[in-house]
Amino acid sequence: MTALSLPLARPKTLSSKAAFALLSSAVLTLLASSSAPTPLYATYQARWGFSDVTITVIFGVYAVAVLASLLVFGSLSDHVGRRPVLISALTAQALVMLLFAFAGDLDALLLARVLQGLATGAALGAIGAGLVDLHPGRGAIANAASGLAGTASGALGAALLVELLPAPTKLIYLLLSLIFAAQALGVVGAEETSPRKHGAIAALKPVLAIPPRARGALLIAAPSLVAVWALAGFYASLGPSVAAVIASSNSVLLGGVALFTLAGSGSLTVLVFHRVESRRFALAGNGLVILGTATVLWAISLHSIAVFFVGTAISGSGFGAGFQGGLRTIVPLVEAHERAAILSVAYLICYLAMGLPAILAGFLVVHGTLVRTTQEFGVAVIVLAATTAAALMLAARRDSRLAEAAGRLTRAATIRQTA
Repeated sequence: MTALSLPLARPKTLSSKAAFALLSSAVLTLLASSSAPTPLYATYQARWGFSDVTITVIFGVYAVAVLASLLVFGSLSDHVGRRPVLISALTAQALVMLLFAFAGDLDALLLARVLQGLATGAALGAIGAGLVDLHPGRGAIANAASGLAGTASGALGAALLVELLPAPTKLIYLLLSLIFAAQALGVVGAEETSPRKHGAIAALKPVLAIPPRARGALLIAAPSLVAVWALAGFYASLGPSVAAVIASSNSVLLGGVALFTLAGSGSLTVLVFHRVESRRFALAGNGLVILGTATVLWAISLHSIAVFFVGTAISGSGFGAGFQGGLRTIVPLVEAHERAAILSVAYLICYLAMGLPAILAGFLVVHGTLVRTTQEFGVAVIVLAATTAAALMLAARRDSRLAEAAGRLTRAATIRQTA
């Protein structure tokens, strides 16, 4: 038999464990790249001379771009498969990182943030659904933990580069570009987890697809998702300025460490307590957000950076529990082919909450003070978290009454049968 007549070998594909790890790392890198500019805002501000409002706009346009991308591409992977969407999005991210690295003015930075948001939005729904495809139990956990760990590592890594190494506005982006390129190549060798089906073109039409059985859970979780992601948006935009005021220091590292503490404690909470029942986990998360935010507000009045970081760590734990607990109350209620769409709706709420309040806070700072704006922002977060906490307790009480009623009916039926 000649070489030409030998059967073609099937290309090797990644094992399910390797594919799960790859998708988790992609979430981490995507969120790391989104938080990497946070410690660099002071550098950009000194170089190009813009205001705090512009910082929140730079951050906000990213969130708005993610929203637009989620609306258009959020459920696309349910039709064309996870792999084509991910390969395209990760390749685009690798190129966008190069645009960041060589941005020469504010316009280039804004363009990079918009393109970054579009690529991230296209990837998030597909990755979240792909993780659940590979492991329904651990998928939501990995999605939340990896995202928070990415936010933490991106902020701290960029801050350390600014403090310790030359060319801080280039190195972090060049490194991320290489990682995105490697991840795109990895997805090429992964097995598809979602079969193709008709309707891909129609899926590009912005539609908020919320299956009826998931609407109640989403309605309860929404205030909490808004609260925790608004908190994350505030830390990612004005957090460095707040930390600098409290500590009376201009160190760039403070801002990176603040966001690292928030997201890092959230990621750790998700990993350690992921076995806690979803509703209890979400309820605990909202309680921690209330306590942590109140502690941060107290730290401002005390001018204590130590109390500020304690409050930030508590809030971060609430962020992780509230976000992951909220997703776990929603995703199991939908069918496999609806996962990308419902995750896109959830992320839509999250990124809207992350972007718009941050921009509003930037404008309020101009017309008031940073401290007053932070206090007002904190009170709003507390109210939102308390709203979901109250709704969760009411839902638990209702379910308990229904269970008791069902038990009584069962016992009565048993008595009648034995009589």
